[in-house]
Amino acid sequence: MNPTQPNLPLIEPTAPTTVGGCAERLPASCAAIPALSCTRSWLTLSFTPDLGPVAARLLHEHFGCACAALRAPEPALRAVLPVAVAQALASPDPRLETAIAQALAWSQVPGQHLLTLADPRYPPMIAALPDPPPVLYVRGDPEALNRPAIALVGSRNATRDGLDIARSVASAFARTGIVIASGLAAGIDSAAHRGALAAGGLTIGFIGTGADLIYPRAHHALAESVIAQGALVSEFPLGSPAVAHHFPRRNRLIAAQAAAVIVVQAARHSGSLITARLAADLGREVAAFPGSVHSALSRGCHQLIRDGAALVEDAADIAALLESAFARQGWQTKALPVPLSRAPKANLPALSESASRLIAALGWSPVTHDSLLQVSGLPGPQAASALIELELSGLVERLIDGRFQRLGPAT
Repeated sequence: MNPTQPNLPLIEPTAPTTVGGCAERLPASCAAIPALSCTRSWLTLSFTPDLGPVAARLLHEHFGCACAALRAPEPALRAVLPVAVAQALASPDPRLETAIAQALAWSQVPGQHLLTLADPRYPPMIAALPDPPPVLYVRGDPEALNRPAIALVGSRNATRDGLDIARSVASAFARTGIVIASGLAAGIDSAAHRGALAAGGLTIGFIGTGADLIYPRAHHALAESVIAQGALVSEFPLGSPAVAHHFPRRNRLIAAQAAAVIVVQAARHSGSLITARLAADLGREVAAFPGSVHSALSRGCHQLIRDGAALVEDAADIAALLESAFARQGWQTKALPVPLSRAPKANLPALSESASRLIAALGWSPVTHDSLLQVSGLPGPQAASALIELELSGLVERLIDGRFQRLGPAT
């Protein structure tokens, strides 16, 4: 792959009439409102009890902007909202002011941004959702959200082979200027982010907590690297903890932001399948890497493939999908900078006679230690030494259930 090839173009947002204020298509009464007042209005909508993203979008469409909605009399609000919610919005709880002031103060720190639906920097792919967040909390560079992206997602308990696939695919596409989106979780997500970072590319982490918190805590350093080479994005108010119902909402943002969602290892009930199905509903490309029929981490991917997801084996397969995916999003793809010819596979490293016998006996399905001894015919101590050699060479992995899995050589 040639890292000097040109990046894909930035998606240019529509210019507003006033910097940071409401956009040109809004009423004249809103277009001149200062940016701070406009942002405050959107925060008020986002913090109003029982007023979710769908209602915020309806208010935006009905009144032209959040500012106008907040100035509307209660009877006018009832045309859009349930009575109780209209009453709450017409007479906002003074206690909301604390959260609003906290969010505004947070956004004054360099590198921290509040993107409202009226902000020209708001990502258009997410704005097109039926329930776009009224406010996005962004740490890093908001422009990363306006570049072509793919998502790599999968199991938190991935194997070494799965992690290697995620890292290598992320690196391959990040070198071309394509943004790698994922969820900052353990396993495949973090491997995808690290692959993009190692290639010097851009990556976006969508999180299920407030933007001032990192989950899991062990990923604090990774999160800081993502912020430095892309963005960390949340729709949840500052201080929001990691709770189960946040993550499907986080997943819909990953699905919306990406032109294609690629699943690398997923069990039957993996959360990454939610992301894939949301992506399919949004008309995005969905693909999955197949795996061993003996592995629980293959079952989710195999189900996606049965349901119509594309089967992919390497970056070349994904590149073929992106031609059509980017075209549907209106992105230029005349010279998609990803090689469509498969790279030659690396040769196996030089192995001892015992290790060669053992890996030949191993095949590609996970096996127990006893089965391996029986098939290979090697004495116990000799087999143990050969297994260590194969693990150190990156050709065999010991699974959490004690079985051994052959890995493909690095490419």
